Amino acid sequence: MNRTKFEQLNLSNDMMKAIKNKSLEYTTPVQAEAIPAMLEWKDVTAKAPTGTGKTFAFGIPVIEQVDPSDQQIQSLILAPTRELAIQISAELRELSKFKPGVKIVCIYGGQPIGAQIQMLKKRPKIVVATPGRLLDHLDRRTIKLGGVKTVVLDEADRMVDMGFYKDVTKILDLTTNRKNLALLSATMSREVMDIGWIYQRDAVEITIAETKTNKPDIYQYSLRTDEKNKTAAILKIIDHEKYERALVFCNTKHKVERLTKWLGAKGYAVDCIHGDIRQNIREKVLGTFRRGGLNILVATDVAARGIDVDDVDTVFNYDIPHENEYYTHRIGRTGRAKKHGVAYTFVSNVADAVRISEIEKYTKSDIQPLDIDGKIKAM
Repeated sequence: MNRTKFEQLNLSNDMMKAIKNKSLEYTTPVQAEAIPAMLEWKDVTAKAPTGTGKTFAFGIPVIEQVDPSDQQIQSLILAPTRELAIQISAELRELSKFKPGVKIVCIYGGQPIGAQIQMLKKRPKIVVATPGRLLDHLDRRTIKLGGVKTVVLDEADRMVDMGFYKDVTKILDLTTNRKNLALLSATMSREVMDIGWIYQRDAVEITIAETKTNKPDIYQYSLRTDEKNKTAAILKIIDHEKYERALVFCNTKHKVERLTKWLGAKGYAVDCIHGDIRQNIREKVLGTFRRGGLNILVATDVAARGIDVDDVDTVFNYDIPHENEYYTHRIGRTGRAKKHGVAYTFVSNVADAVRISEIEKYTKSDIQPLDIDGKIKAM
């Protein structure tokens, strides 16, 4: 397979210096396709798994196209969560280390808006933002998007799943002088495709398949148990395997809340997130989970893609998800950052058994059937 070197992409000396500073020589496949297209101001739709270098794929052309003499915001990058926005900003700053005149500002909820207003007065060239906080600034008229030429929606699928579809389209409608739009996503939901159809023209489509190097390394098990014994089974596995950070997914908010109360009564540090919980509260709960303040986080699928934590020990599917794709999103929270992950799915009736078989075929996974005692003895 031919591999593309960064030096083949006609990048500036300043950018090449930053890339060499990161000890990089070869592009990833998504970078090799997206960078030249975006440098030509083309719309891009990239479907690529986590860990395939998407930030550099859009970050390099965005920085290369900055005009230091233009005092307006020239590029807008939208991210679904505060943590991702901060991460993107940090990577862009590394890429722009040797390029003069590139100022990057990161704005998100939970940070004092006054401090952000002061940063925006310093005329940044690139803004990285979460949709809700960006709309706050637009309402206050503390930010103007008239000079924006490039818009990037990073993790677009998570953005729409977290309820930001209308916010995103409202923001895109305000970027009236936009030259190109890049959509980057692990999956292409109907809503993400709708954004592409409405706001893009002749987009360069990039699809990066999962490989052994970018696919999470996850041991997957199905456990037969009655509905009433699921919670006890979770605790038995957590205690025996000494898992410090576990995610449990349920199909309804009612079940999420009931399970959270039950686990809390048993003395576990547990909290929950679902679609009816305000975004700022979700972020607070996730921050506590990320810092190790919770052993167990219980969630619905609506909240699943907002969970950006690299060291989740295990995922439990208390209920089997209604959609095959949701299974992938759920278990993808473990086995990240080059670590082994473990996922357990409970099977309590014939319908569950049929669904597990369908998921196994859809995901091309090997989901091993085990009983709880046998599982513990085997490990």
